[in-house]
Amino acid sequence: MNILMVSPRTPDTFWSFNHVMPFISRRTAFPPLGLLTVAGMLPRDWSLRLVDLNVRSLRDADIAWADYVFISGMIVHAESAHRVIARCIALGKPIIAGGPLFSTGRERFPELQHVVINEAEDVMPALVEDLRAGTLKPSYQSAVRPDVTRTPIPRWDLLRLKDYATMSVQFSRGCPFNCEFCDIIVMNGRVPRTKAPAQMIAEMESLLAAGWDGPIFIVDDNFIGNRVKVTELLREMVAWRRRRNLRTVFTTEASLNVVDHPELLELMVAAGFKKLFVGIESPVEESLLECAKVQNTRRNMLESIRTIQQAGMEVMGGFILGFDHDRESIFEAQRRFIQESGVVTAMVGLLTALPGTRLFSRLKEEGRLLGHSTGNNTDGVLNFIPKLDHATLVEGYRSLVKSLYTPREYYRRIITFLEQYRPSGPRAPVAAHEIAAFLRSLWVMGVWTRGRREYWKFLTRTLLSYRHAFSEAIGLAITGHHFRRVAATL
Repeated sequence: MNILMVSPRTPDTFWSFNHVMPFISRRTAFPPLGLLTVAGMLPRDWSLRLVDLNVRSLRDADIAWADYVFISGMIVHAESAHRVIARCIALGKPIIAGGPLFSTGRERFPELQHVVINEAEDVMPALVEDLRAGTLKPSYQSAVRPDVTRTPIPRWDLLRLKDYATMSVQFSRGCPFNCEFCDIIVMNGRVPRTKAPAQMIAEMESLLAAGWDGPIFIVDDNFIGNRVKVTELLREMVAWRRRRNLRTVFTTEASLNVVDHPELLELMVAAGFKKLFVGIESPVEESLLECAKVQNTRRNMLESIRTIQQAGMEVMGGFILGFDHDRESIFEAQRRFIQESGVVTAMVGLLTALPGTRLFSRLKEEGRLLGHSTGNNTDGVLNFIPKLDHATLVEGYRSLVKSLYTPREYYRRIITFLEQYRPSGPRAPVAAHEIAAFLRSLWVMGVWTRGRREYWKFLTRTLLSYRHAFSEAIGLAITGHHFRRVAATL
């Protein structure tokens, strides 16, 4: 059996990091972990081929080779997915689609005949049997959430590792919180399910055995959702790193209440975590209560962010505009909070109503829903009628993002971060491609683009006062080039 697996192209978004890739000689930021995991569930005697459209183009010969085509993606991949599906149908190839895009947005793809809804582990045996028999059903969906301790190691052999900036693995699925706008609990539930520590170590060992020596992103919905299990994992990771004398660094996503557990912070740093994405959303308490972001309330969020950064991890933050409690003062409030916090990588997006969420249902009942989400919360597009004047909200959003990523404001934010940051724990050795990236940055940001003067002032100050974090500073400067390019399209 020949199975072609296609990962749609990611548009130019905040998280695509498309404009960073030329600096580090990579083609794309992250691998298609979902497809690689599904590949691990297929019979070993089947022939698999992966085409990641962020790495190379899809050829008619690829489609002709396949008996079946698997496609998976997020909502942001909808446009690319439609094109892939149309090509496969035109060439007479049956398609099986899965992943968040198709699980919550099945009605947007009436041309599809076969869909796997939600998680795949428990339905794969039936799907494989039907593929062999040529009797595919229209849909496959498990009545229960799968036990992820039975999830296989992803098929890293389907990748050319040097095409990617970061590798991805997953420890848990689900989040204990119930934020109104979030679709995580729709897809993965509120009871976090975790892999066993030994299972995770084996998965990461398999990456190293495949030849990977770069950073790893643990793509959990909320890494600390199950504190008991994550503590067990972190202790195992610390011991593993010491045994192997590893310098691999990690990024993950977690809720802000991580600061309430000092042992977790210490273990994360000791295990090699250098970056932590946190959903901050808003400095306005009423907006946080509105969306049930209770883990961010009744605390000084600026102090919480400083606690994480002083422990040795960079905080990357998500911020949202468009809550019903937002007033015209929200734009300045967000700008001031972001600058004061030193959250350099600040993803500011307009609120979007995702299918299946409580927000989607509420807005639909109120007659305020306008259409589908694009899945790109930084494109300046609203899919609902806001309480704040629509034009004011969109224009204020665009103005805020452009302001945050001007060279002056952005470099100032890096300096604020560096003043707080206390790097500790293992440090990755400087790689050749990182040296090359720094040299390219001297030309691109120091000579070729606007903001040259600000770049040289920033570089000089970093060398004089923050040499202990010079590598981090240059990495942030380079990602700032990407963010400015994205902001310019708003």
